[in-house]
Amino acid sequence: MAGSGEEGLYSRQLYVLGGGSRRLAGAAVLVSGLRGTGAQVAAALVLAGTGRVVLHDRGAACTADRAHQFLLEESDVGRNRAEASQQALTELNPHVTVAAHIGELSEDFLASFQVVVLTESSLEEQLHVGDFCHARGICFIVADAKGLAGQLFCDFGERFIVDDPAEGDLVCAAVQHISQGNPGVVTCVGAEDSHGHLFCDGDLVTFSGVEGMTELNSQEPVPVRVLDAFRLEIGDTSSFSPYRRGGLVSQLRLPQVHSYEPLRRALAEPKIQVASHEELPRSHSLHAAFQALHAFRGEQGRLPRPRALADAERVLELARSLGAQQGPLDEDIVRAFASVSAGDLCPVAAIVGALAAQEVLKAITRKFLPLDQWLYFDALECLALEGVTRLTEEDCAPVRARAEPVLGIGGAATTRAHAAPPSRQTGSRYDGQIAVFGATFQEQLGHQKYLVVGAGAIGCELLKNFAMMGLAAGPGGDLIVTDMDTVALSNLHRQLLYRSADISKPKSVVAAAAVRRMNPSVRVTAHQNQVGPATEPLYGDDFFRRLDGVISALDTLEARAYLESRCRRCLTPLLDSGTEGPRGNVLAMVPPLTKPLGPASAPGDGTFPLCTLRFFPRTIQHTLQWARDEFEGLFQLPAEHVNRFMEDPAFPEQLPAGKALEVLEQVRDSLRERPRDWQDCVRWARRHWQSRYHDAIAQLLHTFPPEHETSPGIPFWAGDRSCPHPLMFNPDNDAHLEYILAAAHLFAQAHKVPPCSDRAAVQTILRSVVLPPFVPQEGLQISLVEEQEEAQVPADCRRLAELTQDLVQQREELVGGEEAQVPLMEPIHFEKDNNIHVDFITAASNLRAENYGIPPADWLTSKRIAGRIVPAIITTTAAVAGLACLEVYKLVWGCQDLSFYRNSNLCLSDCLLLRVQPLPPPTYQYGGREWNCWDRLEMRAVGADGQEMTVQDVLDWLQRTHGWTVTMLLRGHTLLYDREEDEETRARQRVQRLSENLEAAGEPRQRELELLYVCEGEDAEAEDNRPPLLCFLP
Repeated sequence: MAGSGEEGLYSRQLYVLGGGSRRLAGAAVLVSGLRGTGAQVAAALVLAGTGRVVLHDRGAACTADRAHQFLLEESDVGRNRAEASQQALTELNPHVTVAAHIGELSEDFLASFQVVVLTESSLEEQLHVGDFCHARGICFIVADAKGLAGQLFCDFGERFIVDDPAEGDLVCAAVQHISQGNPGVVTCVGAEDSHGHLFCDGDLVTFSGVEGMTELNSQEPVPVRVLDAFRLEIGDTSSFSPYRRGGLVSQLRLPQVHSYEPLRRALAEPKIQVASHEELPRSHSLHAAFQALHAFRGEQGRLPRPRALADAERVLELARSLGAQQGPLDEDIVRAFASVSAGDLCPVAAIVGALAAQEVLKAITRKFLPLDQWLYFDALECLALEGVTRLTEEDCAPVRARAEPVLGIGGAATTRAHAAPPSRQTGSRYDGQIAVFGATFQEQLGHQKYLVVGAGAIGCELLKNFAMMGLAAGPGGDLIVTDMDTVALSNLHRQLLYRSADISKPKSVVAAAAVRRMNPSVRVTAHQNQVGPATEPLYGDDFFRRLDGVISALDTLEARAYLESRCRRCLTPLLDSGTEGPRGNVLAMVPPLTKPLGPASAPGDGTFPLCTLRFFPRTIQHTLQWARDEFEGLFQLPAEHVNRFMEDPAFPEQLPAGKALEVLEQVRDSLRERPRDWQDCVRWARRHWQSRYHDAIAQLLHTFPPEHETSPGIPFWAGDRSCPHPLMFNPDNDAHLEYILAAAHLFAQAHKVPPCSDRAAVQTILRSVVLPPFVPQEGLQISLVEEQEEAQVPADCRRLAELTQDLVQQREELVGGEEAQVPLMEPIHFEKDNNIHVDFITAASNLRAENYGIPPADWLTSKRIAGRIVPAIITTTAAVAGLACLEVYKLVWGCQDLSFYRNSNLCLSDCLLLRVQPLPPPTYQYGGREWNCWDRLEMRAVGADGQEMTVQDVLDWLQRTHGWTVTMLLRGHTLLYDREEDEETRARQRVQRLSENLEAAGEPRQRELELLYVCEGEDAEAEDNRPPLLCFLP
């Protein structure tokens, strides 16, 4: 049956964390330090449904916290951070208990938690708490963000059991053959969406349903060795019985035991996780830098002043003296880290906090391998940007401490403290960001014009970050967010800006209001439009050209491809981001530096051969697709056809004869089966159960008995054909009853009959149903291949005419009846978040799976596969949004050096983050020189008389400017000039204004035309490789 209300809320997360996520409700987690990183950790845990989250902070919120601590409001300045954050977190998820603690972290207090997370703690406190947690078996995490760098440490004790170490579904494959030998070789059946099995060397597997070599069915899990895409080696099968047919080989994951060192020991002998070995020296230098920063703070009582050379050198001296690094110390890394370590950046806090929160979820759910044991992250490449390198201590000083030049006696220049208005004497909310990038950059952030397409999980995190950063918070700034969707229950566990009261409201409107609450200065506008061809009058070239950048957080490849094409045309930077479960990525498209994004690899479309679905399923994906088709064929299409026939009985005449007959038969059956009451619906469901799960299978076995051979010695039921068996109905069988209840409910809804959920009453009705015995049909033809299945059956025109006449008469009787409702039936479209719909799909699929010996799928898995749901979790989306915002900093600086940009790939299940330089644009040769995909020819198509240029003017311009003789000129499919035409036609073409032919062809007048040209001497390869010509009309 359907999952609970909480499963509806957390369904996308359950697909990531599995069954272990049910442990979250009973867990207690301490988050110490409620600045940016701690706020991100706490928010992720609350959204994820952790039972009890306790916030600890002994400090008061200040104005500068509001550039990275998104839970605080202006009225919270001066209050304790933990107490100020408590209310906002409670509103995020009322199912979670959120408490605040402002006292000491005593051992008695710490002992009540399963996980302790420290942020913003001194090294002494980290060591003390770490020792206690290690001794008590409490999972211990340190997460720290300083400027442009972050640190993460995990100690899950000496014996931590990981129940499920990997992501994704377990691998399964149908068996085609198993050899007798040492080792035995298993040959698997290929799947439609891959070239073979998906097993890896060392995977443990079990066997089921094998006929002949039955010894494998009861064998303990065995490791496999992959031979190729279809064959696996297993253990010794030489003494087993010969393989006959059938069977499944299934992956099994066993729990793993891991051991971790306490922080005190791990500091001196660090195990640092990196995406590649080349990153290890950098991470070791950051390991030393963070320790040196603790020492500096203990020595000076503060962090290094931004851009203060003396402070940075002192941190470097401490790093050298500590001797904590392994291998050579990269002194430039330490200096750069120290110079901005006093800074606070929301994107960095989002990344580090999200990674830390994911480790907490691993500790609780025991899903995925925990971090072993250190991870370092940095975006210090930002400090090498042109302009950033020239920043001084004065440029990066807090607002309240900045000095300004004034005229002294005799006009001599002197300085005095910047006299801020009383409301700003406590400093700017952006001081932490100014400490890294300077005050002038902060002003530039405020002037930005950005479009965010999509206000889902990633979109919410991006908008939160933009509010903290102050993007579009100044004169001329403009932040537009557009999304057509409304808030749904399943959004709430990972889409930060929405609450239960927002359900059914437009996402963009709610998100924009949330941004204004976080930062009233941000000039944000909500749109509810799709960015696509239909909205080009609104989102045209002028719109895109005035933007400083576009951020996409889209969930369809088509929408993403269109948005990229618009940005390519208008040379607008685009940052594209996406997630799937614990994986995420950010791609930067920066004209003219980077390669365009290009087409993304599309996942499988979920289509299977019809003969496979109808007669030879072998995976749960097959039975679920069959159930989806059943749903549509029972509850949607018949109702649509009946209603249309009632409106217009002549509509089948518009269809091919074969299709018309099929439609009219559906109409006839639906009218014949119209139920009078709920009992009729239950009886219909019982008859349909018998038809699908007994009679259809019995007929198939009558046509192809279990011993049937395709040729002598070659069994029919072998390889990718599993021999089925009919099911016998039992009203006391829960699986059978679940199907009846769901099918009867949907049938009643389609026919507008009140349903009933009384299981006992339904069982009573079912026991009274008597069905005739099954009688097989002789000579029935069954399609064995796709071509046969798709072949058109010749229409019986006489039968079609008779059926039409009968139905027209029935229609007249119904229309004349007083009880007739218009429309007569209610078509039901499958909705993945409708529990009754998923109940039917799950029951129908699992019964079909039982027919064919396929392992069933639970309700949530069925919902995911049938609904094509992408698994999602707040930690991945928060980290991806943070990574995207780091690239925004570079765009705002106007960076024109490819080496500073980064594409990011994230895998939180393995705690891996890979950031690489984007590829440069591809080049090609045309007209004797090299071009790239961003190059275009631009001409102001205005003659000396101020009028629009003629075609001849364009030809002359190309000849004069590039030395090219044009033989053909087109605008789309409209021909403007062709040298092959006769002289009179060419003369007429040459004197025409550019837009004349277009207006004649019915195209609206445009200020900008993109023309296609063909030049003399072009080779065949030039067709797709020539720079576009853009003509700007008066």
